Amino acid sequence: MKKLICFAIAACTVTATLTLTACGKEETRANKYDILAAYDSETRTLSGTVNFTYYNDTDNEIGDLKFNLYGNAFREGAKFKPVSQSYTDSAYYAGASYGSMTVESVENCAGWNIGGEDENILTVTLLNPVYPEENADITITYKLNLAQVNHRTGVTQNTVNLGNFYPVLCAYTSEGFAECPYYYCGDPFMSECSDYKVTLDMPKEYTAATSGKAGKETTAGERKKCTYTLENARDFAMVLSDKFKVESRTVGGTEVKYYYYGDANPKVSLSVAAESVEYFNSTFGNYVYPTLSVVQTGFCYGGMEYPALTMISDKLDSNGNAYTIVHENAHQWWYAMVGSDQLNNPWQDEGLAEYSSLMFFETHPTYGFTRTGIVGSATKAYRAYFSVFNQIFGETDTTMNRHLSKYESEYEYSNIAYNKGLIMFDMLRQAVGDEKFTSSLKEYFSANLYSIAPSENLFASFLKHGDLEGFFASFIEGKIVI
Repeated sequence: MKKLICFAIAACTVTATLTLTACGKEETRANKYDILAAYDSETRTLSGTVNFTYYNDTDNEIGDLKFNLYGNAFREGAKFKPVSQSYTDSAYYAGASYGSMTVESVENCAGWNIGGEDENILTVTLLNPVYPEENADITITYKLNLAQVNHRTGVTQNTVNLGNFYPVLCAYTSEGFAECPYYYCGDPFMSECSDYKVTLDMPKEYTAATSGKAGKETTAGERKKCTYTLENARDFAMVLSDKFKVESRTVGGTEVKYYYYGDANPKVSLSVAAESVEYFNSTFGNYVYPTLSVVQTGFCYGGMEYPALTMISDKLDSNGNAYTIVHENAHQWWYAMVGSDQLNNPWQDEGLAEYSSLMFFETHPTYGFTRTGIVGSATKAYRAYFSVFNQIFGETDTTMNRHLSKYESEYEYSNIAYNKGLIMFDMLRQAVGDEKFTSSLKEYFSANLYSIAPSENLFASFLKHGDLEGFFASFIEGKIVI
């Protein structure tokens, strides 16, 4: 996600505990979501059924499955508020508004319950334990009530944002399924790759921007049904609107689509989206999905990434719009295709997305951003943060491997995950040289495609170029002075 923080530009450490799911390999079977969802614009509700197939690729017998209910974070009285106080006014444009995700039934199971730290986890007890390399099928029926909010999940002034709109299986670690409370700071998501078939029933005047490739469409009366498919992806998202216009361009084997309603220069936005995909393809490795939807929408931050779909705030100026599109597209490489633990190591995808954006703009000077300017702005912002926190708290915690719940504010989070992450990668590039820096990122991408990569895997891609253990430790452990 791209945060807009003043001073910034437009803006469980995963160790060996993670079971890496190389779900892109042909011989590996994946979890499957077959989702039927119907949206009612009058009641702001999405009624859904998920036919879920679980494939046990662990070494353990699995008796219970756990699903994140991200939509429940928007309910009244939630323990963890989805929006911070500083963004409340821009998010809740019509005043206080609430939503929820209610599980109505779970079929083909021995029992189920709602729990977790904040009523955010659905636990399903299977009829029989699932042994390694075996499957289990369940059906979940649920209702998503949408708040009026400019956020990942909600109804905005012009769109319906459907990020995290279904129960999402928790990623599996050696400690069990990893539950993800919905902290407002950062992106509290971690999930494994799955295959998706989504059938959306909606008013016929709506256009849907989605993560998937469009298939069959039928119309009956005032409604229409559209089917979308996506393979080897860790999430699926949609944005609906009756105002969308669309521009598109093919890049390699990918159809890049730009959905908009209030952009005076849509062809420029499409160009930066297409050019960034082309650049990242050649620099890191090829984009694997058949489509990429770049979507202008109501959003209180700059933007938000999902596999094959990025949300871009409609409040951005032209420079902010271009920068955010590139940053969110970079997340297709660092989050969507190569995953990481965003709860404990948010710098791993945010820092890489920021630095990948720098690399793009460095080679595309017509957009007006320079390496010197981007690094200088990040350094100035980071030093200001360090000074402010020293004055307020008497010291500044600059460690990078921190759980999202440990950040005092979005201001602190932005400076550690984005700015310090960017500064680290720029200093690393200076240390190893341009060629070795780029080849190491290519290696990291190739070796960790479709997986949830621990930070050690990222470090390992660079360690062969020199004695860099101390370099990484100084940044991660907060010992370096910037």
